[in-house]
Amino acid sequence: MFSGIVESLGKVEHIEHDGSNVHFTISSSVSNESYIDQSIAHNGACLTVVKKEPGKHVVTAIKETMDLTNLGSWKVGTLVNIERCVVANQRMDGHFVQGHIDTVGECLQIEQLDGSWYFQFSFDPSFTKLIVSKGSITVNGISLTVIDPAKDHFKVGIIPYTYEHTNFKDLKEGSKVNLEFDILGKYIQRNLKY
Repeated sequence: MFSGIVESLGKVEHIEHDGSNVHFTISSSVSNESYIDQSIAHNGACLTVVKKEPGKHVVTAIKETMDLTNLGSWKVGTLVNIERCVVANQRMDGHFVQGHIDTVGECLQIEQLDGSWYFQFSFDPSFTKLIVSKGSITVNGISLTVIDPAKDHFKVGIIPYTYEHTNFKDLKEGSKVNLEFDILGKYIQRNLKY
């Protein structure tokens, strides 16, 4: 379980293809504290640490993860939002995040304001019922508040701190992002069907 509050920016140091699996070596400020079999969110995707090196950790993504996320666009040097799982005895900032990416969205527009930004993202319209104004959404692992949701797109507001301390500063129009919709909405939608 995660909260969508990014702890560290990681950097992709090495990529190794192994059949349909892909091993990513990531350097980050939390890599030395990580341990084998630990779940860590990478751009919101929950991946398991399979190996450690000084200042680095290695995670493996299977074909399904590669198909459903933006990990296929990662290159050596790509900056990745890193969050370790929530510790039970601390305040819960953000919202309940599983680390299970629902779909990949695309950055449609970036509007620079006087000190902040609006980013607009597209998404598959089959998820329309899971997004509401002022609700929560996770974009590349970051817990954000939905602004102006429509059938196939929404906006979020980004403050300077978030812009500087996450990979939002690297996004451009056309960039692919991982989206995880709010788990509470998923349960409500499922229960309304039955």
